[in-house]
Amino acid sequence: MKSTLIKNAIVVNENQSQECDVLIVDNRINKIESSITAQSNDYIVDATGYFLLPGMIDDQVHFREPGLTQKGNIASESRAAVAGGITSYMEMPNVSPATTTIEALEQKYAIASRSSLANYSFYLGATEDNLEQIKRLDAKKYCGVKVFMGASTGDLLVEHPQALDAIFRESPTLIVTHCEDGRVIEKNLSMCIGRSGSLTIQDHPIIRDVEACYSSSSYAVSLAKQYRSDLHVLHITTEKELSLFPSGDIRDKHITAEACVHHLWFSQEDYALQGNLIKCNPAIKAKSDRDALLAAVRNNQIDIIATDHAPHTWQEKQLPYQQAPAGLPLVEHALLSLLDHVHHQRLSIEQLVEKVAHNPALRYHIVDRGFIREGYYADLVLVNPHQETLTCHQKTHYHCGWTPFDGHRFSAKVLKTWVNGSLVYDGQQPLNTPKAAMPLIFNR
Repeated sequence: MKSTLIKNAIVVNENQSQECDVLIVDNRINKIESSITAQSNDYIVDATGYFLLPGMIDDQVHFREPGLTQKGNIASESRAAVAGGITSYMEMPNVSPATTTIEALEQKYAIASRSSLANYSFYLGATEDNLEQIKRLDAKKYCGVKVFMGASTGDLLVEHPQALDAIFRESPTLIVTHCEDGRVIEKNLSMCIGRSGSLTIQDHPIIRDVEACYSSSSYAVSLAKQYRSDLHVLHITTEKELSLFPSGDIRDKHITAEACVHHLWFSQEDYALQGNLIKCNPAIKAKSDRDALLAAVRNNQIDIIATDHAPHTWQEKQLPYQQAPAGLPLVEHALLSLLDHVHHQRLSIEQLVEKVAHNPALRYHIVDRGFIREGYYADLVLVNPHQETLTCHQKTHYHCGWTPFDGHRFSAKVLKTWVNGSLVYDGQQPLNTPKAAMPLIFNR
């Protein structure tokens, strides 16, 4: 039996922040009290002045394995995740080959069981002809079905109305959507080419504009209402889309919305400096959209904050705009970026914890995670809110070796991360304890 006693931490949990001690025994939280007497075999952590948070649950990552491991893999990206305070993740199906069968899902679980430092689950990718695979999904084992409703490539694009109707009608588990209307994008692309003859990164939010997003996300919401589907709309980027999502308690909703950390941080003014490094889909848009998203986080229209971590090589990102791939690495600095919002009083620390830990656990019905409660798994992150973190390409743990936050000095520092009671990050480097991680289980 191993035990860790965290003393004098400011525990942030369920809309409260209070100083107390937390005892971890084996892989679970054993006791939470104002003062716990240490035993001779306890490993003691003095957390005076530090925040103790439930580990971030990131419901949207691309770890690139199998088939795209020149960009990243489950081992490398989960190492970066725990260094950033992310203790659980749900990974997307657009790898090679795409994860469109139960067999392919199981192959990913086998890789993660050997190499992941964080807890894990994987989405099945919807296609226009794999409905039988979707219907076979075990809702307690697999996190959900990912539907690319336009603006994707290959087999993962689902545009035909009959196919979408069938998925929304028949899926036994949560549907998550990437919503951009390919027809609107093509129209905007032709307009931009006709106007200037050549394209740059400055055209990206014009090509993938507000209407492209709203047209698709409103369609997804209408389908979910028609079939009473369980729908979670990923990476909302526009103020207009927020009208689709009423504020309220996540437990009362069957249609929910998410924002990603980079859309809460960057605006289209940053393209001039960052260039293709912040090219992503949906596109980073106007300052007014970014500010509206932050307000929507505060008023509970946006239910969850995730990363959409999507690493590409540095060389790929140096290509001309149209050839450069969309996506950026984010898991290592996502929590730090949100803590900067807390530092600047754009969010409260309690709101941060709700959006990155409590609400993902509630929305996905994850068993015994997402809260600091006695009997729950000890997925925890210790943060010093007063110690800065200087970020640079050379110090990242990503396989791709770069970060869009290069040169930024964050206001806080991740000191320790525990996954299932095991220390997996010591403030300097991830620790090689992949056997600590577990597959997520869903109570639905």
